[in-house]
Amino acid sequence: MAKISTSISVDADVKAQAQELFAELGLDLSTAVNLFLRQCIYEDGIPFLVSRRKRTESEFPAEEPQSAEH
Repeated sequence: MAKISTSISVDADVKAQAQELFAELGLDLSTAVNLFLRQCIYEDGIPFLVSRRKRTESEFPAEEPQSAEH
């Protein structure tokens, strides 16, 4: 499959945080974006809920204690 270069605009802090997360997962930003796009195609839509409804604090998952290995 032919590859093309695509340019997108993102908040610098969001990009940095995402790159740090993806690096910990062994991915680069390009691979992560490709995973997202492929999942959109597979799901035939956005692969997570997109909603205007605001969640209350009690609806957020409880944070798991972080191990010393992080």
